Formats: sequence, C-alpha cells, structure tokens
Amino acid sequence: MNDLSITEGDIDRLVPEFYARVRKDEVLGPIFNGAIEDWPDHLERLKAFWSSIMLTSGRYKGQPLIAHVKHKAHMTPENFARWLELWRQTTGDILGPDKAELFRQKAARIAESLTMGVQFYRERQRA
Repeated sequence: MNDLSITEGDIDRLVPEFYARVRKDEVLGPIFNGAIEDWPDHLERLKAFWSSIMLTSGRYKGQPLIAHVKHKAHMTPENFARWLELWRQTTGDILGPDKAELFRQKAARIAESLTMGVQFYRERQRA
C-alpha cells in the first residue's frame, strides 16, 4: 500500500467516470467510440492497467504502445492535451487533491511515453 492509501475502489470509481466523460467529449468521443467495440471489457482492462500502475498489482498484462500505435493518426499532441485536461478534471472531482495529483503525474508520464513511442514508430515507418 502507498502512503496515500490509493485503493482499487478509487480506481473503480475513477476509470468509468473518466471514460464516460471521454465518450461524451466533442474531440475525444468520436475517436474513442470509433476505436472501442466492447466498452465493459475495455474498462476492466483500463482498471487493471491503473491498478498495475498505481498499486503495482500486476493485474494488467497488455502492451499499451502496441494498442495505441494502430490509432496513430489520432495520437496528436492536441488530443493528448485534451485527454490530460479531462483526466485532471475527473481526478479532481473523484479523488482528494493529493491522490488526484499522484494520478495526474503518472498520466502525464504515460502520455509522454506514448507520444514518444508513437513518434518513434512513425519515424521507423518512414525510414
């Protein structure tokens, strides 16, 4: 357990609420709704992902970069910025300020990593 006692319950509340907002967002909604066929399954994978990130639970077994590269046309700095803005708002609404900040810091690093990974993939395709 971490010093702020982030729990699976925090993740179970945060992830579905965040993606409900994403799905309604005028920028991100069409992208995500066009990419995800089974939202209940996807939300369970996302909860496992965040559990692995925040609680080191090891629940997530996927490869996020590979999953995102197939949507590389939508992986723009503007879309990442919008995703992070919604994440900041939702974490603030769902979690206390200290927990929200931990989730925000992780999300920013993940966005940076995915951005670099997708850019590397694009450059390799051009070579």
